[in-house]
Amino acid sequence: MQIKNQQDFWSGLMFVVIGLGFVIFSYSYDMGTPSRMGPGYFPFWLAVCMALLGAIVTFNALRGEPAEDSAVGHFDWDILFLIIGSICLYGIMLDHLGLYIATPLLVIFCSLASHEFSLTIAVGNAIFLTVFAWLAFVKGLGLIFPLWPEPIAEWSTLAQITIPLGVVIAVVMLVRRIKGK
Repeated sequence: MQIKNQQDFWSGLMFVVIGLGFVIFSYSYDMGTPSRMGPGYFPFWLAVCMALLGAIVTFNALRGEPAEDSAVGHFDWDILFLIIGSICLYGIMLDHLGLYIATPLLVIFCSLASHEFSLTIAVGNAIFLTVFAWLAFVKGLGLIFPLWPEPIAEWSTLAQITIPLGVVIAVVMLVRRIKGK
């Protein structure tokens, strides 16, 4: 068999691997039943669907006519680290800076990974997603999140180092991105 579409093949294979990884990981949790779902039920079936979708995309990449311009270019590791770093930083920021500050920072930092970055669109997305998170999780589901920052004296040592360092790095990247236009 010959690969007809490189991008579809490798992205489908990535979905299969990640899906199967989460199937194995989530199976260790209590599954429950469809009427009384346990903590592993939804992640397990979502991962199964992800792996099946990846398999379909992978096999479709092996059929048909060769696609034009489907070569896979170099991998942007800096974008991967920017997104993963933003999410990890958000996990630390949420408890200390609250939902109203941590969520917009996450959205704007992750937006820096886009090749078509626009500060106006990033700020608009940040406002919308912050309001949506508040409506869906705090008001709708009744989850308890800190909404406003707590005093810096109450932060853990990890947070006192990581949050300012992460924000400074992100602001430097933001300034470089804006000056680059």
